[in-house]
Amino acid sequence: MNVAIDTSPLALTRAGTARYVRGLLRQLDVTPLSFGGAGRASTLARDTLWYPALGLRGGFDVLHCPSFRGPPVARVPLVVTVHDLAVLRHPEWFNRWTRAYSRVAVPRVVGAAARVIAVSEATERDVVSLLGVPAERVRVIPNGVEDVFRPEGAAADGDYVLAVGTVEPRKNLARIAEACRGVELRVVGARGWGGVEPPARATFLGEVGDEELARLYRGARCLVYASLYEGFGIPVAEALACDCPVITSAGSPMAELGDVVTVDPLDPASIRAGIERAERRGAQPVPRWPEVAAATRAVYEEVA
Repeated sequence: MNVAIDTSPLALTRAGTARYVRGLLRQLDVTPLSFGGAGRASTLARDTLWYPALGLRGGFDVLHCPSFRGPPVARVPLVVTVHDLAVLRHPEWFNRWTRAYSRVAVPRVVGAAARVIAVSEATERDVVSLLGVPAERVRVIPNGVEDVFRPEGAAADGDYVLAVGTVEPRKNLARIAEACRGVELRVVGARGWGGVEPPARATFLGEVGDEELARLYRGARCLVYASLYEGFGIPVAEALACDCPVITSAGSPMAELGDVVTVDPLDPASIRAGIERAERRGAQPVPRWPEVAAATRAVYEEVA
């Protein structure tokens, strides 16, 4: 079975979608396809020209687009992974092009898919309710976690709270920083969009490698992932695998990943109370890439 996978997200980010693509590439025998780089001109050309042309190509049995950017029509069975639908739920968090493109393209791309992979049951519900995709065409396959994320190993020094994620509106960093008054907040992640800057009182570490990230999880008092909206929350799974206590948003997909402390993400006092309740409970089982890849391969076999 010849499966082609769009690897263009690797040019755009090192965050969630890129981690997803890299995890699958290591486990699956697939043909990578990509176009352009990270600039605006490349993004525009990819969205308006390359993806429609990609859908008309043959030569493989299945085409997998690991985000909702893809062709509106495909000659071969199309599999689309949806990590979240924040761009439709909260378009104000995104730039003008992404808002305009997504409003038109996302329903068409996801609607063209023979199968939709949702990374959580919450995302599955959004795909069905917001996009009208029949539930029988959706498969829930959680994101995987790298083997480096485990309780054994070096731990970073210091008494600190950790926040991980791209610096952008939904990560809720201002409220998290307010909740962390009196304790050091270390922030890991790429600079993002929406006019959001790392909090002035935080130690901004930028992007770090997985070994260093695992070291930070092991040494942290807790991870605070009080996001306003997510489809899964990879840092939560990584932290749980490292025996790092997790504070996260009540009623979110992250709250379903393991033994976590849930808080009201809109209330810094609630977040602070959650930090005070944090305690280590032992490493928890999380999805690993071999099992994620096996479930994904089964989806390819369904539609090929």
